[in-house]
Amino acid sequence: MFNIPEITGLDSRIGFIRIPPELDVPLTERVRRLLDTEAFRRLARIPQVGFVSLVYPAACHTRFEHSLGVYRLALLFIRRLEHLQAFAKLVTQHDAELLIVSALLHDIGHWPFCHLVEDMSLDCIESHESLAARYLSCNEISNLLRKDWNIEPEEIFRLLNKQTSIKTETDYNHVNRSSCVNQNLSLKFLSDILSGPIDIDKMDYLYRDSLHAGVPYGRNLDYERLIGSLYVNETGDGLAITEKGKTAAELMIFARYVMFSEVYWHHAVRSASAMFQRLFCELLDNGKIEFENLYKMTESEFIHSIKSSAKGSNADWLAEGLLGSRRMLYKRVAQFGIMEQPEIYRKLAGKPYKYLCNIANRISGNILETKWLNKLPILIDAPPVEREIEIKIDVYFAKEKKYKPLEEISPVVRAMAKEQFDDYAKRVRIFAHPDVAHILRQDEKIIKILDKEL
Repeated sequence: MFNIPEITGLDSRIGFIRIPPELDVPLTERVRRLLDTEAFRRLARIPQVGFVSLVYPAACHTRFEHSLGVYRLALLFIRRLEHLQAFAKLVTQHDAELLIVSALLHDIGHWPFCHLVEDMSLDCIESHESLAARYLSCNEISNLLRKDWNIEPEEIFRLLNKQTSIKTETDYNHVNRSSCVNQNLSLKFLSDILSGPIDIDKMDYLYRDSLHAGVPYGRNLDYERLIGSLYVNETGDGLAITEKGKTAAELMIFARYVMFSEVYWHHAVRSASAMFQRLFCELLDNGKIEFENLYKMTESEFIHSIKSSAKGSNADWLAEGLLGSRRMLYKRVAQFGIMEQPEIYRKLAGKPYKYLCNIANRISGNILETKWLNKLPILIDAPPVEREIEIKIDVYFAKEKKYKPLEEISPVVRAMAKEQFDDYAKRVRIFAHPDVAHILRQDEKIIKILDKEL
């Protein structure tokens, strides 16, 4: 068993911080020192779920709280897995501590509304995983990682970015080659725990977002049962579950689907998201903002900068309607799903953001008066190019000593995996400014124009 003070702290109750819902998170001195850094404290001023609070007012929790929840789950995962021979043989104490500190710092590169910007796949924007390097390499954090954890910042960066393959030189001897193979497997395993079909990030945000939003979808899950069923997969480089965790895994996968369809992709949340994306894109294209000046900001600083930059531009009223003193969201005038309008859905879902903007402008030109054309009256919101992670995890049957894919033995998962998760949880929507929405609320008219334009 590992001699890791943070895992011991799960039961000692000496030094902890409490987060909802009544969870005690153990804090050692070395964890406290990381929490007190400027880079980590910044996460306390970045909301976890962006514009969800416009629909669910209590969903104002932060990346700071979420990071503590993921860190706590990492401790629970290790405490469960360290009793398994296959895990203990592969994962060293250094690896386990790397996972713990990576869980704590996994969102260190986040900035306000960054997922919405990343979904646009703009060439000039770095991912938050890539930005983590800038914070991990600062002296305050890098010195603590080396001194307190004997971990190099590069190790965490590689794990967060799923760089889990270490190359071997051609002149390595057999011992070095074997050691390298083990390290590759270990890194793949740690990566699977951080970001896989059933990982500590999703396990926390589903519950936490559901709790703060005031909806039941992510809270009625048997997390203790799921953690207790964790196992090592047949290839030894990732997670599996025992048959006792099958139902808990099904519930988690279904909860994720419902949270996307009812919360993250609620039509009003997506209206705000579409407004923000077009606002950000217009300001960026017109040289009104620079990414290098934005990613370091807290939410309040970010909003102030965006509003100031938008003044006098054609995106000014987008900024005021979304970020101003009065809420004025665009109205939904049409919606297309994979079941209802599959032809239009497939022509817009997963398409480049600039392409969607051009289609929206052409719809405006076909329907609205000239005075509206430079005011961005119509927005198209569609599932982004990058798709959600696939549902692939194996179930271990101890009596038979066999592994079977969860999809193969679960009708729930099989039904959801038959078509991509995104196709059912996310819809294509057309939004319009409130002053012109009544003109556009004629699905047949929009469909005819879309058929012509597409």
